Amino acid sequence: MLQGTSSSVGKSVLTAALCRIFARRGERVAPFKAQNMSNNAAVCGDGGEIGRAQAVQAAAAGIAPTPDLNPILLKPEADSRSQVIVLGQRWQTLQAGSYYRRKEELWPVVTAALDRLRAAYELVIIEGAGSPVELNLRTFDIVNMSVARYAGSPVLLVGDIDRGGIFAQLLGSLWLLPDEERALVRGLIVNKFRGDRRLFAEGVRILEERGGAPVLGVVPYLCGLALPEEDAVALDADKGLDSSGVRDIAVIRLPHIANFDDFDPLCSESGVRLRYVDSVAALGNPSAVILPGTKSTLADLAWLAERGIAAEIRRLAAQGTAVAGICGGYQMLGSMIHDPERVESNKDALPGLGLLPVDTTFAGDKAVFQSSARVVDGPRWLADLCGQMVEGYEIHMGRTRSDGAWLEITARNGQPCQADDGCMSADGRIWGCYLHGLFANTAFRRAWLAGLPSRSGTVIVDAPVSLDESLDRLADAAEAALDMKRLETILASS
Repeated sequence: MLQGTSSSVGKSVLTAALCRIFARRGERVAPFKAQNMSNNAAVCGDGGEIGRAQAVQAAAAGIAPTPDLNPILLKPEADSRSQVIVLGQRWQTLQAGSYYRRKEELWPVVTAALDRLRAAYELVIIEGAGSPVELNLRTFDIVNMSVARYAGSPVLLVGDIDRGGIFAQLLGSLWLLPDEERALVRGLIVNKFRGDRRLFAEGVRILEERGGAPVLGVVPYLCGLALPEEDAVALDADKGLDSSGVRDIAVIRLPHIANFDDFDPLCSESGVRLRYVDSVAALGNPSAVILPGTKSTLADLAWLAERGIAAEIRRLAAQGTAVAGICGGYQMLGSMIHDPERVESNKDALPGLGLLPVDTTFAGDKAVFQSSARVVDGPRWLADLCGQMVEGYEIHMGRTRSDGAWLEITARNGQPCQADDGCMSADGRIWGCYLHGLFANTAFRRAWLAGLPSRSGTVIVDAPVSLDESLDRLADAAEAALDMKRLETILASS
């Protein structure tokens, strides 16, 4: 099990690295995280939702993602309220206090999922969440040391040296653990190290001497990994080129932004600058504006209006700027969003941006599918793609009425179907749909980019780095940095 001194120390990435390392050695390996919190979800083959990180880890292990890999997923809808996904399916929407009181009944779900994985695989690599020494939360722990104790698993404690305070992180965490839990910590990992690792030799000695556990490795800071981010903190920096980039794409950073890895493939193309913006001033005059998915469409639509961003998007659209919307962003582009059952808010309806002639009505049922679709209509930039297939996934609760669909869903979760999706303006500049993952389809991505206004008039495209290539690079770096013989000895004795 990998646990961390805090969130964002690299547990998810190192878990993926170990999954790939042991899978390449021929072992049947699976990742596991009892409880995750993220609006960046992935869809399994059976229509269940899990955290995006666990889907990436499954890819690293060479297995298909299933809900057992992440039996509990919390999808925040507000500061203290989340939709709770249990074994891939929507369970309840709960306030934080109510959820903590319900954790006891979810513990058997966690242990049963872990038991099924342990029966099916030779090695299960477990990821913790946050820190195991959040003392006020220990009573309700179903993801850190409670899981390690249940599984009898050795624990590797990961600290992030890039943020500073590595000794306080690792030693402080060790010293706050009760004796029986500290005994489970069999190794320390110093992650995200920049520079000459030989200069940290004295640091390793101090950690081992005062922590009573070996340092299994000092893992370098790895730049340019094309791995989906799970935490919106990663959106603070621009991606791609600087302001001289040929295509300047502004994604609206909604308060409840979800599945923002939809846009990572755009960064694989040279001549593209991808920015996440949350103000009119930051929006500027981009080549295109994207409204992403959201866990709370109506609240984020109201936020757009309050900050003046909605009016600015309308102004840019009137001047000819391309505007696209995915899922919740698609709903926002329409004329009206109705919520008669109060699924998302206490409002009966809210007007959208009015850029597409569609209306959306929320209902209690949730659509979650891996989907295949055919492009059936193609003004301008899309014309050459008519009849071609694209792949993606759907996660939404609204139903949108459109008279001009440009996609036909032909299969959901492997079963044939026929359903219309999406709407597009007559000139093709403004469009939306429910299909996440569209930009991972190379032909679609490049056709859309080619149709955007450019500063230099030319787009030079490179072959995107594949997920497998990134996972192999990650595994190579981790394997070189970690004391694998010592790790194998720890595993053999567990």
